[in-house]
Amino acid sequence: MINLNTNTTFKAQALDALATVIDPELGVDIVNLGLIYNVTRDPELNLCSVTMTLTIMGCPLTGYLNTHIEQALLALDGVDQVLINLVWEPAWSIDKMSRAAKMTLGLH
Repeated sequence: MINLNTNTTFKAQALDALATVIDPELGVDIVNLGLIYNVTRDPELNLCSVTMTLTIMGCPLTGYLNTHIEQALLALDGVDQVLINLVWEPAWSIDKMSRAAKMTLGLH
């Protein structure tokens, strides 16, 4: 388990954990791709909720990403359950990507 550091918010630690989840087609993590819209934790339920999108509807990597997102977040102290809320609004675009992701993909 990764212990929550009192100097760092849960959201920041969750985003750090999610940054370890790499989209295997693009080779960039899902945080820098701009796929993660929000992360929260219900401390009474030890439930981490992730609101996210995908680059396209019907993405063939949905199951792969869900599995790796759950693994990354379940490694955090105080998380026993993960709920992934997949949304399509706001729609994803390359504008949501970090500068580093754009440079990695040659879109700078």
